Amino acid sequence: MKIDIKKVPNTPGVYKFFNNKEIIYIGKAKDLKKRVSSYFGKSFKDRKTSKIKFLTDKVETFTTKNEVEALLLEQILIKENKPKFNILLRDDKTYPYIYFSLDHEYPGIYHKRTKKSVNNKYYGPFVSSDAVKKSIKEIQKIFKVRNCSDNTFANRTRPCIEFQMKRCSAPCVKKINKTDYFEDITSAKSFLTSSDAKTVQRLTAEIEKAASKLDFEKAAETRDRLNRLKLLKEEQSVVTLANDIDIFSVSFEMNYLGVSIIVVRNGKIRGTKTHLIKQAHYNSLDDVYQSVIFNFYDSQIDIPKKVLCSYALEDKKILEDMFIKKHQKKVKIVHSPSKSIRPIFNLCKLNAQQIIKNHISKEDKYTFAFNELSKYVGIKNINKIEAYDISYISGENAVASSVVFSRTGPEKKNYRLFNIPAELSGNDVGSMEHLLKRRIKYFDDPNIKPDLLLIDGGKIQLKFINSVLNKSNHNDLKAISIVKGSNRIRATETIISGDGILELDKNSKAFLILQEIRDESHRFAIQAQRKKKRKTISKSELDLIKGVGEILKKRLLKKFKSVKNIREANLSELMTVEGINEKIAKLIIAKLK
Repeated sequence: MKIDIKKVPNTPGVYKFFNNKEIIYIGKAKDLKKRVSSYFGKSFKDRKTSKIKFLTDKVETFTTKNEVEALLLEQILIKENKPKFNILLRDDKTYPYIYFSLDHEYPGIYHKRTKKSVNNKYYGPFVSSDAVKKSIKEIQKIFKVRNCSDNTFANRTRPCIEFQMKRCSAPCVKKINKTDYFEDITSAKSFLTSSDAKTVQRLTAEIEKAASKLDFEKAAETRDRLNRLKLLKEEQSVVTLANDIDIFSVSFEMNYLGVSIIVVRNGKIRGTKTHLIKQAHYNSLDDVYQSVIFNFYDSQIDIPKKVLCSYALEDKKILEDMFIKKHQKKVKIVHSPSKSIRPIFNLCKLNAQQIIKNHISKEDKYTFAFNELSKYVGIKNINKIEAYDISYISGENAVASSVVFSRTGPEKKNYRLFNIPAELSGNDVGSMEHLLKRRIKYFDDPNIKPDLLLIDGGKIQLKFINSVLNKSNHNDLKAISIVKGSNRIRATETIISGDGILELDKNSKAFLILQEIRDESHRFAIQAQRKKKRKTISKSELDLIKGVGEILKKRLLKKFKSVKNIREANLSELMTVEGINEKIAKLIIAKLK
């Protein structure tokens, strides 16, 4: 069905793509007509965009006043409709909170999960359950708030082990009065919403107040609480001078997006979160960060003053305006980490990359690269690549390697080595021609024949390869060459086909896989050449003497250390070696002298 682009307005807003009345993609744009038109133009599209274009049979648009409103509406619609091609931070778990049971006579502190709207009994949400549990332990150590169930509390007749460990004031058996306990609850809640420094100031003021009233018991108890807080601070590793900041990093590889979030509060990492988004479609990284940040803070009440992104957003004002409009809070979006936060910033970037690496299999990696290479080379389906390289030193002991890569990676069982005749050693073109003439005989077997040949060389080598292929029964086989760049610097190589230079993105998987295959053929050839050279070096004049085998040769070299010393030895000295009689000794002297 033809999409009528003329009816799409040049305004900010949201667009929806349909397939058989089902929404398959929702997006926002500053200019709806320009964005929607980009999907249906004739220019080359990536696989995901091409698929959306092919499936779409209807487009709907909704105009908004500005791009911020478009972002808010887009995310609401994505959550409601969950289109198959949108980035969805799927998380079936509910959010972890610290919960105070304020309806109880003696409130307790607990770890609770919920997606519902929260009230003043809830603190969070936290990034992880571990962060909640750790915070509850901190509060118990300082303020001695109970953590037991209401049923356990009602049936206690004596203090539990938490009281003995000084992590509970035992309100269950009236070891503390209601007023003092509620003061502790209030202090605990304040501890969660303020910095450690403010808590220290408050406790210090309480000590002075109690001392002025001559309530030394209260002053001592508050002093112990302050000491526990200081001890707790010493136990915890302060990772940064930055107080409150959230860090976001997005990594992309093949059809995957890796998202990492680190939350820092009071100079400590409160928690981390990672997401893997498969088959991700997005127009720009700005769109990804907008979606990720919007979703993360959608149910948050603990919003920092600063958000650090590992990517320099082209329009960070959209997000800053979103925080003001949705959360009534001014948040600064930055992308340059300070010196103190840089180690955590790098950790966030590493985690975003690692979550993809943990998921991608070798088959995923090579299949993606082969598919990408197919488009560049113009071959419908590449399943097997065979690469060749020639290795020699000073024009001697030349060896040719043949390595095979498939969609599952290197097939080492199909690697082959070829000795190059001495008269061709040092002649790259002649050696390559000799190699291919020998190798091509096996291509009559369809299980062996590759879809693409790769050589390490320039136009001359490639021309000779193509001339050999054209004279054979396999003139349908395509060959390309990878030419070393300036000063052999990596990623400056040029890829050449019979039709000219192939313009490959140096960061593309297609380019990187050609580098990997070239390097492997080079490694395999050099390894074989060195082995061949060692065998040549290990031979000596003693090998040419009849009657002197490996055992006698080892005995002679062990006694005389070198062939030179053997040559200088007389008949009687040679006969001192076990196994050498007068006849063999005379043969050695005659041959060496």
